[in-house]
Amino acid sequence: MKSASIVKKNVRESALQISKQTADSLSFIFNAGSDTSDFIFSDLNIQNSVVSINNSRPEELSRMIKYMNTILNQLVSSNSFVKNVYVLKEEGNGWGSGTFSPDMYKLMRIRVSEEKWVKEAKRKDGGLVWQGLQYDNLSGDNTDLILPVGRVLKDFKNMNLIGFMLVNLNGRSILNTIEQLKLGETGKFFVVDSEGKIMIHSDLNLINKRVENPDLLKQVVGNDAAEFEYTSNGVPYYGVKQLLSNGWIIVGTVPVREITGQLDRLQTFILFSSGFLSMLAIGIGLLIVGRLTKPIKQLTLDMRKVQQGDLKVRTNVKSTDEIGLLSKQFNSMLQEIEQLMHQVEEEQGQKLQAELRAFMHRIHPHFLLNTLNMFWWLIQSNKTDRLSQGLSALIRLLEAHMGKSGIMITLEEELDFLRKYIAILELRYERTFTLDLDVEPGVEKLVIPRMLLQPLVENAIFHGIIPKEADGLISIRVRTGGEHTEFLVTDDGLGIREEKLKLLAEPEIAIAKGKMGIGLRHIYDTLRFYYAGSSEWSVASKSGYGTTVRILLGDPVTLNSLEGRLKA
Repeated sequence: MKSASIVKKNVRESALQISKQTADSLSFIFNAGSDTSDFIFSDLNIQNSVVSINNSRPEELSRMIKYMNTILNQLVSSNSFVKNVYVLKEEGNGWGSGTFSPDMYKLMRIRVSEEKWVKEAKRKDGGLVWQGLQYDNLSGDNTDLILPVGRVLKDFKNMNLIGFMLVNLNGRSILNTIEQLKLGETGKFFVVDSEGKIMIHSDLNLINKRVENPDLLKQVVGNDAAEFEYTSNGVPYYGVKQLLSNGWIIVGTVPVREITGQLDRLQTFILFSSGFLSMLAIGIGLLIVGRLTKPIKQLTLDMRKVQQGDLKVRTNVKSTDEIGLLSKQFNSMLQEIEQLMHQVEEEQGQKLQAELRAFMHRIHPHFLLNTLNMFWWLIQSNKTDRLSQGLSALIRLLEAHMGKSGIMITLEEELDFLRKYIAILELRYERTFTLDLDVEPGVEKLVIPRMLLQPLVENAIFHGIIPKEADGLISIRVRTGGEHTEFLVTDDGLGIREEKLKLLAEPEIAIAKGKMGIGLRHIYDTLRFYYAGSSEWSVASKSGYGTTVRILLGDPVTLNSLEGRLKA
């Protein structure tokens, strides 16, 4: 059963990998179409030719036709995925690559304005309009399989609509990419748009039709998971999907029995075989029961070595009976103990790093430098009263740091430090920063990690209140409930932008991208190291209306508790 589950997992991973690679291939082809469209859209010579085609002298008209024929053919020849390119005017005139150049500059007369893609291109006003797989109705023989992408063409001088472009990708190459994929015996891949309409399929009759099976449609457009299962006519199906660069989705489906049927039969065979061999083993075991004495003694000896502190010992009993099973479990237990001890060492090392970062962050060098600069200007300006107040506040701030040892302090000490810290900032910025404290009685003696609240106050002032160029209010509310203590730190600053707020909601990603500051990183590490599994935090903000940070603390994790787990 374990082997079957591993194989099934590998099959799913293989299917996901195939779908991802195919999605990358299709996206590369689609990007060729969008890049070609961007080139035509931005080429000023093409714009001038389209605008002046009906008002040019014969020699200018000939030159424009030659340029258009040349540039369109070059676009097709430079990219193997681009089948042909058309530039159309709304009245039906235009240019085309391939057989339409160099001798012809007028396409067959068609009602361009009545084309669905033209109406959609007008609505998108410069955006790309992707169409499903089809035959080229603008070519002479109408046998070329293409995937069109359309767009309006504008005059950059006045941004007026002057025509349309149609880039036709090689539909046969796209279809071959899809048809080469295999899922089981009858599984297939196809491509749908964001609404579930089929855009690429080996059966061209299904193009531009919505996925019929409602269960499949729901899984494709209403579920973000890359893997899914659904039922069609009572048959369970397995499916995978990947998002393409143009917003479409490549979907692969296959009956579950085609990828798991052999495994299920193998599992049944193994089950019966195991039963037979187990009965045979019992019979042989009864004959050699006397041989059990030796492995029991060996296992007992190894257990005594472990009792004496040697965790490197491993038993060599290889029998297939209960003693052999016990020996394997014994070896497995020793390995888990070693891993747990290694984990304890790593956590202690990480905790030490967090303590070092907290120590380095206690007096921000940049803040101290700016404070000393402020003192220097006060001396130059002969403002001795403010200088005296500033030095007194700085001395009290340093005493609050240097007078305490260890990483844990009481909430009362942390709040006292914040008062002294804000006093320095008020002198430095000549502003009033009101600190509103609402602490539940009795919570002042709660022991918390040092510098748990200071980074939040610092961020509120530096990033929220100072840019507002006005006085500010910082509110700290502390409440207990059950086994947790809640901290709410609120300011009336400028708030946080929505994209920054989304990033902070996933701190690990923000840290990996280098988008989280030292203060918030310190708080994240502190909660992770000292309150693993018993803490949480969140940031709520609205641009222009301030920010609120919520921290919920439970019981801190201690080294003693980890040692207790080891003994257990």
